[in-house]
Amino acid sequence: MDKNNYTVIMAGGIGERFWPMSRTTRPKQFIDILGTGKTLLQQTYERFLEVCLPENIYIVTNKIYKDLILKQLPSIIENQIICEPTRKNTAPCIAYAAYKIGDMNPDAKIVVAPSDHIIFKEHIFNDIIKSALNIAEKKDWLFTLGIKPSRPDTGYGYIQYMDEPELKEDPRLKKVKTFTEKPNLELAKSFIKSGDFLWNSGIFIWSYKAIVEAFEQHQHEINYIFKEAIGKYNTPEEESYMETAYAACKSISIDYAIMEKAENVHVFISDFDWSDLGTWGSLYDVREKNVGSNAVIGKNVMLYETENCIINMPEQKLVVLQGLNDYIVAEYNNALMVCKKSEEQQIKKFVNDIKINKGEEYI
Repeated sequence: MDKNNYTVIMAGGIGERFWPMSRTTRPKQFIDILGTGKTLLQQTYERFLEVCLPENIYIVTNKIYKDLILKQLPSIIENQIICEPTRKNTAPCIAYAAYKIGDMNPDAKIVVAPSDHIIFKEHIFNDIIKSALNIAEKKDWLFTLGIKPSRPDTGYGYIQYMDEPELKEDPRLKKVKTFTEKPNLELAKSFIKSGDFLWNSGIFIWSYKAIVEAFEQHQHEINYIFKEAIGKYNTPEEESYMETAYAACKSISIDYAIMEKAENVHVFISDFDWSDLGTWGSLYDVREKNVGSNAVIGKNVMLYETENCIINMPEQKLVVLQGLNDYIVAEYNNALMVCKKSEEQQIKKFVNDIKINKGEEYI
C-alpha cells in the first residue's frame, strides 16, 4: 500500500438535524444509526483501510470527543486525532489537517471525507478513490466526487461539469464548471433535466502541495494562520497555538473558500449508492420498510393505520401509534419529537428554541 496515501475523516459535527437521537455529548457519527453493530465513524474508518495504512488515517474533531474516538477506534493513537478548539466549518479544519500531515510527509496525497456517509458499493468507491490518489501524485488538481442524482433533491449542493471529452486520466473524470448550493425545487428539476449536474458529496482528494497552493492563492488569512504553525505541528506547542489561532480564524466551508474559486477542480462522476445521512428523511430512505412503508427502529412498536413514517424508539419502550402518515417519531433519553417528514427542516429551529427556552440539558 502507498505510504503517501492519507485519509482525514471529519467528525466534529453535532448532527442537529438528527435530534433528539443525536446530542452534543453523542453526535450521530458516534451512533450505530443503521443497526449494523458499528457506528458511522467506525464504518468510515474501516472503509479507508482499503486505501491507506491505518497509521495514516487522521480524525478531525472537537476536543470534547477525543476520548469517545479513542474508545470507538482503539487501534489509533492520540496524535491521529486532530482536536479543534472550536467549530469553524470545513476550510480551517482541512487546512489544519493538511499542514499537520504535510509536516510529516510533504509528498502526502490526502482524502478528506465526512464521518457520517453511507456507501453501499464500497468496491466502486475504493476504485475511484485509488484512481484519484494516483492522479493526484502527477497533477496538482483538486478532486471531488459527484454523485449521479436520482431525484431533484433540494437538500444537496450541485456540481456542474463541462461537456467535453472524457479526460484521459480516467473516463469518469470531468472538469468542474460550476458549484451551486442547495437550490429550490424548480432549479433542482432543471439541473436533473440538463444531465450535466451531480450531487456534491463533500468528499475531496488532493496532494498536500495542491491544497496548500490553493489556500495560498484563495484564502490568505487562513493560510497564514496555519502556515505560521510550521515547526509546532506534532510537538507539545501545537495545542496551545491552535487555541489562539482558532480564535482568530474565520468560519467558512471548503466549498466557498476554495472549490468555487479554484480553476483546477475536477469531479469524478460516481455511482456507488451513497447517502450523506444528513436528515431523518435520508435515514428513512436507506432503512428497511414494513408493509406500511414504515422504517421502524425499536422492538416494541405497534402501528395501526400508520404509513410512510420513520420511528425511532428505545428498545424497552412499548409504543402504540395510530393514524399517522409521513411523520418522524423519535425518542431518546429525555426528549420525544413528533414532526412531519416534509417539515424536517424545522428541526434546527426546534433545537434552537429548546436551547433558549428549556436549556442545554435537552440538546
